[in-house]
Amino acid sequence: MAKTPPSRLAVAASLLILAQAAFAQDKIPVKFGKVTPQDFAVTANALDSAPAAICVADFGTSSFEGNTQGWFTLIFRHSCRMKILKKEALEAATIEIPLYISGRDAEKLENLRAATYNLEDGKVVETKMDDKSVFTTQLDKNHTIKKFSLPGVKEGSIIEYSYTQTSPFLFNLQPWAFQREFPCLWSEYQVDMPNFFQYVTLGHGFVPFTINTTDTRNVTFRLTIPGGAERSEQNNFDDNVVTHRWVIKNVPALKPEPFTTSISNYVARVEFQLSRYSFPNGYTKNIMGNWSSVSEELMKADDFGADLDRNNGWMDEELAGITKGATTQLEKARKIYNFIRDNFNCTAHNRLYTDNSIRTVYKNKAGSEAEINLLLTAMLDHIKIKADPVILSTRANGFPNELYPLLSRFNYVISQVMIDSSLYHLDASEPWLGFGKLPGRCYNGYARVLNKENPSAVSLDADNLMENKMTLLILNKDDKGGLTGRLQTTPGYEEACAIRQQMKKSGMDEFLKGLQAAHQGETSVSNLEIDSLQRPDDPLAISYDISITPEKDADILYINPMMGNELKENPFKAAERKYPVEMSHAMDETFTLTMEIPDGYLIDELPKSAKVSYNEDEGFFEYLIVKSGDNIQFRSRVKLAKANYKPEDYASLREFFGYIVKKESEQIVLKKKKA
Repeated sequence: MAKTPPSRLAVAASLLILAQAAFAQDKIPVKFGKVTPQDFAVTANALDSAPAAICVADFGTSSFEGNTQGWFTLIFRHSCRMKILKKEALEAATIEIPLYISGRDAEKLENLRAATYNLEDGKVVETKMDDKSVFTTQLDKNHTIKKFSLPGVKEGSIIEYSYTQTSPFLFNLQPWAFQREFPCLWSEYQVDMPNFFQYVTLGHGFVPFTINTTDTRNVTFRLTIPGGAERSEQNNFDDNVVTHRWVIKNVPALKPEPFTTSISNYVARVEFQLSRYSFPNGYTKNIMGNWSSVSEELMKADDFGADLDRNNGWMDEELAGITKGATTQLEKARKIYNFIRDNFNCTAHNRLYTDNSIRTVYKNKAGSEAEINLLLTAMLDHIKIKADPVILSTRANGFPNELYPLLSRFNYVISQVMIDSSLYHLDASEPWLGFGKLPGRCYNGYARVLNKENPSAVSLDADNLMENKMTLLILNKDDKGGLTGRLQTTPGYEEACAIRQQMKKSGMDEFLKGLQAAHQGETSVSNLEIDSLQRPDDPLAISYDISITPEKDADILYINPMMGNELKENPFKAAERKYPVEMSHAMDETFTLTMEIPDGYLIDELPKSAKVSYNEDEGFFEYLIVKSGDNIQFRSRVKLAKANYKPEDYASLREFFGYIVKKESEQIVLKKKKA
């Protein structure tokens, strides 16, 4: 039987249904302020099998409006709905909103509404937040926090809040994070951007946009120019406005991973930097500038580099005493560095700008890392040693932007010194750092050298840091049927710094307890000695005695040839990873053991030697063990030539370390000889 072709009406109806479905998928799936019993059934199983909370919808808009001061105001509106599933997510019902202040101008929070919804006996019960629940905290002269907690929140509650934030600061176009601690079913941000304000838009993260559209329309802007005693003037003009719309549906929760400098580097987000004014009347103004102009401004700024350009004659007598006996530029630089490092207390390690002059810092013998290192730079420069400040972003602070001079991304200052064609990077803010060394937090890639002549980029890359560690242990048989020996190890510089800090905090006894905890059963450690502990410029040398005493009448003796130095678990536990792996250094660690076989025992089992490569020439693991007469010779070596790896390298890196863990857990089995 022939099929009857569908009528035009049926085809049209089908297309209408499809269009409506597509349209529905294009719109935010909730109506804020209206919660039904059905809304409590929402889940995020496809994103997370057991989340503590779900962000049902997060919606924001930013736009520009003419104001009564003859200029423009930024209007940011934000609405959010979340469902609390577990007690550990109750803190999500406490919201903090940062606001910026400069002089008499300030951002304002308006139209704040917040409510909690609970399902009781099949009915939705709403509890509105009282205005008295909003608190203001002054962080510093430029920042306040509005904080509020929603009432009546418990497991199963739905919370909603919305507010409007007005800002006279056009540089503060609000960024938007699509990812948060909890999974989000719908995250949307719209920005109406006039052509006369030009912003650089910076996108981040690995989660793709579900919707990414632009739409242009013509808008009339109305500005009121105050007339004082005269009548105010109304100024209207038209220009195109581009509406950018970004939506991500079913956003997975942001989950921190080990070996990540800062998870903020990989949050799915957009942010903005004001670049230029370009008005229809022909008036233009560059706002962002370039590194030459930014460097010049910073070097003149009272809260950064102005002191470096002053005579600083007060230093003459001080420097004469500090550098006494030094004959070369390098010797003088070392003496100045050591003096500041050993005599000044660092009050903060996350400052770009200064609060005090370098003379005040010298007098108080205290300051932030920026103040201490700018003082170091000034003192070196005062005796004609070429020294420049370097600004960077620490690893925990996230990556700075390499394309644009965005100073808000930087939070740390060190000094760069040139002596006899050799370059040194110095940080005098830590008592355990040697000359020419930096703390691991500074190795975050891109940094900027600031000076008047030639501001330039410098790379402080963890790939260039190689941690070399050598450990040697010789075990000789004793007259009790056991083994005794002395272990000697020279840790890499980063580990040595950590040990120096630990010693200052906890002392030798606690360190020895940690060594003992790494050993099991019949093994004990004693007589700990640490050389060069108070000399940060010298390598650290650690030695201690190891003794292995078998239990009486024990027929079998198990000995791990790594002697407590084995890698006990794989640092890469997750089955997959979306972020790069960012270790703090490359590594080359060697452990060597020479061991006599105790009297009365013979070898029952000996691990097999093995060697595996990682990505051909990027590293290897070597495990060599042989019996030679009454001795066992053993060597383990792990080498990785770089610190940073792409997400696609994760599986092989996890497999590589998994093999190391398995191999280093193998034991020598000694069996008592039969009489």
